[in-house]
Amino acid sequence: MSALDLAEKFKSRLEAGDEPGARACFKPDAGIWHNYDRKTQTVDQNMATFKNIISKTKSRTYDIQRMVEIPGGWLQQHILRVVTLDDKTIEADAIAVVLVEDGKIARIEEYLDPTPLAALR
Repeated sequence: MSALDLAEKFKSRLEAGDEPGARACFKPDAGIWHNYDRKTQTVDQNMATFKNIISKTKSRTYDIQRMVEIPGGWLQQHILRVVTLDDKTIEADAIAVVLVEDGKIARIEEYLDPTPLAALR
Protein backbone atom coordinates (compact mmCIF):
# COMPACT_ATOMS: atom_id res chain seq x y z
CA MET A 1 0.00 0.00 0.00
CA SER A 2 1.40 3.41 -0.94
CA ALA A 3 1.58 6.26 1.56
CA LEU A 4 -1.24 8.04 -0.27
CA ASP A 5 -3.39 4.89 -0.17
CA LEU A 6 -2.83 4.77 3.59
CA ALA A 7 -3.71 8.48 3.78
CA GLU A 8 -7.06 7.86 2.08
CA LYS A 9 -7.78 4.83 4.27
CA PHE A 10 -6.98 6.79 7.46
CA LYS A 11 -9.09 9.77 6.34
CA SER A 12 -12.07 7.56 5.55
CA ARG A 13 -11.87 5.85 8.96
CA LEU A 14 -11.71 9.21 10.75
CA GLU A 15 -14.65 10.61 8.80
CA ALA A 16 -16.71 7.48 9.50
CA GLY A 17 -15.99 7.69 13.23
CA ASP A 18 -14.36 4.25 13.03
CA GLU A 19 -11.98 4.31 16.00
CA PRO A 20 -10.81 0.68 15.63
CA GLY A 21 -10.20 1.25 11.92
CA ALA A 22 -8.32 4.50 12.52
CA ARG A 23 -6.26 2.87 15.29
CA ALA A 24 -5.32 0.02 12.93
CA CYS A 25 -3.61 2.55 10.64
CA PHE A 26 -1.02 3.30 13.34
CA LYS A 27 2.05 1.40 14.46
CA PRO A 28 1.48 0.52 18.14
CA ASP A 29 4.29 2.84 19.27
CA ALA A 30 3.38 5.75 16.98
CA GLY A 31 3.48 9.31 18.25
CA ILE A 32 1.17 12.22 17.43
CA TRP A 33 2.76 15.63 18.04
CA HIS A 34 0.87 18.95 18.08
CA ASN A 35 2.43 22.39 17.70
CA TYR A 36 0.08 24.07 20.19
CA ASP A 37 1.43 22.17 23.23
CA ARG A 38 4.62 20.67 21.77
CA LYS A 39 3.71 17.32 23.30
CA THR A 40 3.59 13.91 21.68
CA GLN A 41 0.51 11.80 22.30
CA THR A 42 0.46 8.03 22.26
CA VAL A 43 -1.99 6.27 19.98
CA ASP A 44 -4.17 5.51 23.03
CA GLN A 45 -4.24 9.19 24.03
CA ASN A 46 -5.01 10.28 20.48
CA MET A 47 -7.80 7.75 20.09
CA ALA A 48 -9.32 8.88 23.41
CA THR A 49 -9.42 12.42 22.00
CA PHE A 50 -10.94 11.08 18.78
CA LYS A 51 -13.65 9.15 20.66
CA ASN A 52 -14.50 12.32 22.59
CA ILE A 53 -14.88 14.22 19.30
CA ILE A 54 -17.08 11.43 17.91
CA SER A 55 -19.34 11.66 20.97
CA LYS A 56 -19.85 15.41 20.45
CA THR A 57 -20.32 15.53 16.67
CA LYS A 58 -22.71 14.30 14.01
CA SER A 59 -20.10 14.31 11.27
CA ARG A 60 -16.45 14.97 10.54
CA THR A 61 -15.03 15.90 7.15
CA TYR A 62 -11.42 16.39 6.18
CA ASP A 63 -11.47 18.77 3.21
CA ILE A 64 -8.07 18.06 1.69
CA GLN A 65 -6.55 21.21 0.22
CA ARG A 66 -3.26 19.60 -0.70
CA MET A 67 -1.72 16.18 -0.24
CA VAL A 68 1.70 15.21 -1.53
CA GLU A 69 3.78 12.13 -1.07
CA ILE A 70 7.13 12.89 0.55
CA PRO A 71 10.02 10.53 1.30
CA GLY A 72 8.74 8.28 4.10
CA GLY A 73 5.14 9.49 4.16
CA TRP A 74 2.93 12.39 3.12
CA LEU A 75 2.25 16.06 3.73
CA GLN A 76 -1.36 17.12 4.04
CA GLN A 77 -3.08 20.50 4.27
CA HIS A 78 -6.74 20.23 5.24
CA ILE A 79 -9.74 21.89 6.79
CA LEU A 80 -11.40 19.78 9.46
CA ARG A 81 -15.14 20.46 9.42
CA VAL A 82 -17.32 19.01 12.14
CA VAL A 83 -21.04 19.34 12.73
CA THR A 84 -21.86 19.36 16.42
CA LEU A 85 -24.85 17.68 18.01
CA ASP A 86 -26.64 21.06 18.01
CA ASP A 87 -25.96 21.48 14.26
CA LYS A 88 -23.17 24.04 14.50
CA THR A 89 -20.33 23.74 12.00
CA ILE A 90 -16.81 24.17 13.31
CA GLU A 91 -13.78 24.48 11.04
CA ALA A 92 -10.07 24.21 11.80
CA ASP A 93 -7.25 24.55 9.29
CA ALA A 94 -4.30 22.20 9.74
CA ILE A 95 -1.15 20.89 8.17
CA ALA A 96 0.12 17.42 8.99
CA VAL A 97 3.39 15.73 8.22
CA VAL A 98 2.77 11.98 8.42
CA LEU A 99 5.64 9.50 8.55
CA VAL A 100 5.06 5.88 7.57
CA GLU A 101 6.98 2.72 8.43
CA ASP A 102 6.05 -0.78 7.30
CA GLY A 103 2.74 0.43 5.84
CA LYS A 104 1.56 2.05 9.11
CA ILE A 105 1.62 5.56 10.51
CA ALA A 106 4.72 5.93 12.71
CA ARG A 107 4.40 9.63 13.52
CA ILE A 108 2.13 12.59 12.84
CA GLU A 109 3.29 16.16 13.32
CA GLU A 110 0.18 18.33 13.21
CA TYR A 111 0.16 22.11 13.01
CA LEU A 112 -3.12 23.82 13.86
CA ASP A 113 -4.77 26.47 15.99
CA PRO A 114 -6.97 24.49 18.41
CA THR A 115 -9.12 27.51 19.37
CA PRO A 116 -12.05 26.69 17.03
CA LEU A 117 -12.18 23.15 18.46
CA ALA A 118 -12.39 24.26 22.11
CA ALA A 119 -16.12 23.44 22.24
CA LEU A 120 -15.28 19.78 21.63
CA ARG A 121 -13.10 19.40 24.73
